[in-house]
Amino acid sequence: MDRMLSGIKPSGKLTLGNYIGAIRNFVKYQDEYELYIFIANLHAITVPVSKEELRKNTKDIAALYIACGLDPKKVTFFIQSDVLEHANLSWIFNCHTYMGELKRMTQFKDKSQKLNDSSINVGLFTYPDLMAADILIYDPKYIPVGEDQKQHVELTRDIAIRMNNKYGEMFTIPEPLVASEGARIMSLSNPSKKMSKSDETGDKGCIYLLDDPKLAAKKIMSAVTDSEANVKYDVTNKPGISNLMEIYGALSGKTNQEIEAEFKGQNYGVFKSAVADIVVTTLTEIQAKYKQLMASGEINEIYQQGAIKARAIANQKLHKVYRKLGIE
Repeated sequence: MDRMLSGIKPSGKLTLGNYIGAIRNFVKYQDEYELYIFIANLHAITVPVSKEELRKNTKDIAALYIACGLDPKKVTFFIQSDVLEHANLSWIFNCHTYMGELKRMTQFKDKSQKLNDSSINVGLFTYPDLMAADILIYDPKYIPVGEDQKQHVELTRDIAIRMNNKYGEMFTIPEPLVASEGARIMSLSNPSKKMSKSDETGDKGCIYLLDDPKLAAKKIMSAVTDSEANVKYDVTNKPGISNLMEIYGALSGKTNQEIEAEFKGQNYGVFKSAVADIVVTTLTEIQAKYKQLMASGEINEIYQQGAIKARAIANQKLHKVYRKLGIE
C-alpha cells in the first residue's frame, strides 16, 4: 500500500470548505493508502499567535478530523511538535536550500508584503524547509495539496533530488496530488475568494464546522447569487450559485446535472433551503462526535499513540541522513 502524508496548520477554525475540499478526501484515502496526518503546530508560530489560541485550535482540529470520519486504527494521526525529528531534519535542509529558492516562494512574498522588515521572522522565510522535512522524513509517495501548496511540494522534490544525488539514495521523491472535485469552496459573500479557516473578519461568507447549525443556515440563505432564477452551474457568469451547487453536490453525492434537473423552475430560495438543510445535517453529525471526543479525552490518546508510531519512522530516517552526512 502506497504511503500518503498531509499536514494542516492550526492557524484558524476549520471550515465547511476544509471538510469538502480536503477532509472528506482523507476519509476516502484512509482505505486506499497508508495515511499519515499531522497538525502542523510548529508552522503556526511563523506568524503571531497567542498560546491559548494555538492550544485550542490544535486540539479542536485534531478532534474535528476524527469526528469527520478519520479512523485512528487506519490513520497515523499526530501533533508535529511531538516528533522532534521534523525540526532536526529541517535544519539540515536549511543547509542545502538556496536563498533564491526560498525568496521565490509565493506564500513568503505574500505574507512578507503585509509586514515590515523588522517584523518578518526567519521562520517565515525557512517555512518550506520545515515542510520538506515534514514530508521527506516519512518517504510518502503522495502529498494531497491545494493549488497554493504545489510550489512547496516542488521545492521538496528539488531538495530530495539534490541530496540523493550528492549523498546517495535517502529520500522518496513525492508526487503532489490535487483533488479534482470540490477542491475549492468559495466564500458565500464573495465567490471570487476561497472560504478560509484563517478568516478573522467575521465574514458571513465563511461557515465553520463548529458554527451553530442555525447560524450556518442563515449564512447559506444570505449567500450572494445573481438576478436570475435559474439553478445552473456556470462559474464565470453565476459564481455564487455554482458555489452553492458545489456544496450541495459534495454533501448529497449528486452531480451538477442532477442538481439542475432537481431545481429546474424553482426559485433560489427553494434551492438555498435545500443547501441549508444538508449543511445543518452535516454539521450536527460532526459536532455530536466532536463533543463526545472532547468530553471523553480520547483525542489525547489518539494523537499520543500516533506520535509513538511516527517517531519510530522519523528517527530511523533522521539517523540514516546523519550517517550519510557524516554526523554520526
